[in-house]
Amino acid sequence: MAVHDPRRARAEESFLEGKLLVALPGMPDPRFERSVIFMCAHSLEAGAMGLVVNKPIEGLNFRDLIGKLEISVQPDTPDFPVLFGGPMDTGRGFVLHSSDYDGEDSTLPVSDNVSLTATLDILRAIAEGRGPEQAIFALGYAGWAPGQIESEIRANGWVHCDADPELLFDIAAEAKWPTAFQKLGIDISALTANAGNA
Repeated sequence: MAVHDPRRARAEESFLEGKLLVALPGMPDPRFERSVIFMCAHSLEAGAMGLVVNKPIEGLNFRDLIGKLEISVQPDTPDFPVLFGGPMDTGRGFVLHSSDYDGEDSTLPVSDNVSLTATLDILRAIAEGRGPEQAIFALGYAGWAPGQIESEIRANGWVHCDADPELLFDIAAEAKWPTAFQKLGIDISALTANAGNA
């Protein structure tokens, strides 16, 4: 007789949470072509939410953005690209960061070493040198209805893998997509855009 383990059931239904979703060649949605997405939330009942982590918004950087928000820019405020996080709610900002920063009620731990914060407090903290050691900032997010992302994976739109903090925070945006395939041991040149299901 099988024993029901609620922790195992929860892990199975949220198997993408804290993982990287990597677009396969031939992704039919041009918004996600060659995308690497960090999955912030996933459940069979509620759907999924993630942030694209490898598509900088041309001409927009962090220092310029926080200046527009009237947050004081210090000489040592880091400057990094602002990313296109996804097509939903593009006026809203999200900071994906190392777990050494906790904005009390505003920070959501996603995995052991990655958290998500979506308030102005973290932007002020970064500008003042009190922020997380590692961070990326994105405008907008990617979202899926219940069952949608699972269907897209079955249709060969995506592969998923563990979220490597080095790939997430240290590797240049344009190198993240090919690096994710290398970490999976997949030769991109061997993939075709119209792979079938076995």
